[in-house]
Amino acid sequence: MAHRGLLITTTALVALGGATVAAVAFWPHAQARAGAEHRAPTVLAHASAAAATSDPADRRAFFGELHLHTVMSFDAWTFGTKVTPDQAYKFARGETVMVPAFQVAKEQGLKVSGPVPAKRAWPLDFTAVTDHSEFLGAMTQLDIPGSAFSKTTIGKEVSGGGQGAFFRAGAALRGGEGQDVADMKAAAQAADGWNVEMQAANANYEPGKFTTFVAYEWTASPGQGIHMHRNVIFDSDHAPNPFTAVDSNHPEDLWKYLDSVRKQGIQVLAIPHNANLSDGHDFDWNMSNGRPIDEAYAQEQALNEPLVEITQTKGTSDTAPELSPNDEFANFEIMDRIYKGETQTKWHGSFVREGYGRGLVIQSQVGANPFKMGVTGGSDIHNGLTVSDENAFAGRISGLDRKTMLPTGQAARIALGMNEAEGEVRVRPNGQAENNPLQFVGAGITGVWAEQNTRESIFAALKRKETFATTGTRIRVRMFGGWDFAPGITAKPGWVKTAYAKGVPQGSDLPAAGASKGAPRFILQAMKDPDGANLDRAQIIKVWLDGKTYKEKVFDVALSGGRKVDPKTGKAPVVGNTVDLTTGLVKNTIGAATLTAVWKDPTFNPKVAAVYYARVLEIPTARWTTHLAIANHLPIPKAAPATIQERAWTSPIWFTPPKG
Repeated sequence: MAHRGLLITTTALVALGGATVAAVAFWPHAQARAGAEHRAPTVLAHASAAAATSDPADRRAFFGELHLHTVMSFDAWTFGTKVTPDQAYKFARGETVMVPAFQVAKEQGLKVSGPVPAKRAWPLDFTAVTDHSEFLGAMTQLDIPGSAFSKTTIGKEVSGGGQGAFFRAGAALRGGEGQDVADMKAAAQAADGWNVEMQAANANYEPGKFTTFVAYEWTASPGQGIHMHRNVIFDSDHAPNPFTAVDSNHPEDLWKYLDSVRKQGIQVLAIPHNANLSDGHDFDWNMSNGRPIDEAYAQEQALNEPLVEITQTKGTSDTAPELSPNDEFANFEIMDRIYKGETQTKWHGSFVREGYGRGLVIQSQVGANPFKMGVTGGSDIHNGLTVSDENAFAGRISGLDRKTMLPTGQAARIALGMNEAEGEVRVRPNGQAENNPLQFVGAGITGVWAEQNTRESIFAALKRKETFATTGTRIRVRMFGGWDFAPGITAKPGWVKTAYAKGVPQGSDLPAAGASKGAPRFILQAMKDPDGANLDRAQIIKVWLDGKTYKEKVFDVALSGGRKVDPKTGKAPVVGNTVDLTTGLVKNTIGAATLTAVWKDPTFNPKVAAVYYARVLEIPTARWTTHLAIANHLPIPKAAPATIQERAWTSPIWFTPPKG
């Protein structure tokens, strides 16, 4: 039986020590500084030895988190979070951390007498804590008795935490001025939040074992129900103070800040997330001023935003049935808004696949593609405990150690959406209720193909888009495109080296000159999570330019179990389902451990621009809601699927026809 998260066997994931961290104070700056003093010499000693090798065939798959919040985020604090950035990094790398009793009681509804030990099921290779830059660390001042912030009007109103505090603090963020904003800014300055973040990242960076990134989230919400958030990742041990959404809600202004950072010799990039909640803005035809995207804008976005987050706990952003009606797997873990009635559902402009198509259209019109993005996955978990396994998620914001923190009783019922009639959902001041909690989904993770586990090597992989994203499972997937691949290339030893030499990896452009040779071939290989479920199928999704619009098609290029695509329907038989709904476990008696294909595009037109990316599906496994219901002897919710097919996506390979 496969049960992902119990063991770690892949060489790409390095087991770290299990040192126990003592309980920490609720205000984190002293702790982070102490940690920096302890670990900084180690970081410096290893930094010079972390140079990347020159042979791309040596690149390995590393897995990490690029979207995580701690007590330093204003909203996380109102939810009850007390885990600090330093603790978050330690948890991510596989160490045991002591979660304060207040947080466990607030989030999981458990009655505990003291801090609770928590350990991640398997360690990540890299992590970026991306706390909201707006009022960074301000709320931690309320954990200091007699602080100046605790005496302000807004400080008094939010000191109790909870939903009222969340909406009150959020109103200050959207307001952008006034006494509340001034008081929040003063509290953030007193907390010294940016230094706390940088010191925690540097204190936990161990080149070759665990990589951390100095990072933050730019939380732009220019209107109700419009989420245009970006995570900003630096390739450095320091960075200037963050540019916040209080400074500006316009992405163009954020890009100017990023340009200024690069002029200081620091590499940086931004990653949009939750396009599904952007109300059509993330892949809009227009700039933020309402005018059509022009060449300068397209070039600036392509430079500053080479990646997009395609999956996380607030839904997937690949596509939706309304946009891809012929894709039988399009209806997967979709959340189109957080609050009921917040906005009318706006599918167009809110999903990555359509973004790829629109990017081709815009490129044909202005000469540059603003949406030439690779993919990442993240959690957006707000309690500091990044988890990837379905059985370690408890809905909404919470990652947990299921051995010590599993919600029970009323807390479990609320997480499973069983108490909405009793008013247990979050309600805004205007009466809007949070969507059914069943819409929240298990966390995603990012995979990169990099030479070494160092900032330099992993950031380079992010920048060149040699990445993939998964819904939390450790599927390893890579794709190459080229004009000269032999059909049997993968049967020969050293084929990866040949693929790099004769083609390009995911995230790249096919050389246009090769189009005269005929249709390109693509190599796709996927390997199952070493502790997880087998693979169902591997697909290549093609999006191509069609006049002033685009078209798409999904190709099954590798199927497990000897199945074949029906030429009449164009569909393959379903793989089956071996999940035991009394235990949540799955039997790996179907599917395959590895899927490999060399596929030649049968619809190729050398005069038409196209995008190709891969999607790999596991056999069905239990959803987080099923795991939680079974653990609490509750009925499995009928309003959510009992099982899902976890998946991975690669960054695309683009083809642009030669000019002339």
